Amino acid sequence: MQLISQNPTDNDFIQDPYKFYETFVSTDGLYFWNEYNMPAVFDAAGQELLFKDKRFGREKLKNQSTNDEKNLKAFYNVESNSMLELEPPKHTRLRGLVLRAFTTRKIITIQPEIAALSYKLLDDLKSNNVDILKGFATQLPVIVIARLLGVPESMAQDLLSWSNDMVMMYQARRTKELEIKANSSTKEFVSFMEKYIEEKRYKPEDDLISHLIAAEQEGDKLTKDELISTCILLLNAGHEATVHTIGNGIKAILEHGKHRNFLGPKYINSTVEEILRYDPPLHMFTRYAYEDIIFRNHKFKCGDQVALVIGAAGRDKRIWASPNKFNPFRQIKKNLSFGSGIHFCVGAPLARLELVTALPILFKKFPNIRLLDQPLYSNLYHFHGLQKLNVSLQN
Repeated sequence: MQLISQNPTDNDFIQDPYKFYETFVSTDGLYFWNEYNMPAVFDAAGQELLFKDKRFGREKLKNQSTNDEKNLKAFYNVESNSMLELEPPKHTRLRGLVLRAFTTRKIITIQPEIAALSYKLLDDLKSNNVDILKGFATQLPVIVIARLLGVPESMAQDLLSWSNDMVMMYQARRTKELEIKANSSTKEFVSFMEKYIEEKRYKPEDDLISHLIAAEQEGDKLTKDELISTCILLLNAGHEATVHTIGNGIKAILEHGKHRNFLGPKYINSTVEEILRYDPPLHMFTRYAYEDIIFRNHKFKCGDQVALVIGAAGRDKRIWASPNKFNPFRQIKKNLSFGSGIHFCVGAPLARLELVTALPILFKKFPNIRLLDQPLYSNLYHFHGLQKLNVSLQN
């Protein structure tokens, strides 16, 4: 297996990881990424295989706890009940209960509300020169998921702060200081959810938390800890990636879309898929081997990890013609931006709906929107999103 080296916190990589991926993405190879100390798969076909191979999974084996986890008790308590980190049968049970409340039919009904909120946020912009990431892309998803769950909209900034601190645990820039902050924010988040869930038990409404409390499958309900972890997961996942996707999408359109006729009803769905392919918000998932396995001539021992570099999969030239070109008129194909297999993102329909709804409204309201400077990406890997997105809205 070829040894490769790339520090994911190097600025050149942060600004353009695709240059690094290009060497490896169009081969059926397995590469040992030195800085992550694990094999990595860059091509789409290989990742698809591993996403669906039940011999690999997200859940840590019991003998893989570390001393660090003892200092992050609040964070890992939440993680231990998160369906994102579990495998069947626990994952199957949790996902089934969540999907009874978080239905695609329910999601579709809120499109008018997403549109109205988009107009309001854009109307509220106070200047012709703004950071559209801060004033629009960041606000829309967190308010939508807060409303959907039934959490007070006034808590949006707290939710953002807690979420940003918690997801740092998955980022290459992680430090001991940031871990302490993540654990502290987790405690605050849990405390808030405990109190709020208790209120919903006695006064249920037509919101996701109330439906999750009531969700039942063969006499089984979510426990209190499962309910808290699920709400935190949905709040975090319900906006974190979408913020980056909206920002990355606006950037791509402004840099490549001179005519923008692909934002109309005929092409908007393919435009959103192209954004997700071309510059996705999440660039890596990891999996554990659950038994001794040979994959691509490499013997994984039980407990070994492998990295699935999904940020590279969208640039695989065996799947996509001219993969480094932003082309919203492509025929829609499956991409791996929301994962695949049993862990396919339950929030994917909501994220797509927000993008399909909000982007045309932005460009219709401000048809002459343009970049004021070259946008820079933040040090967030394995997430991939902008620091800011300064634009002029003047007609």
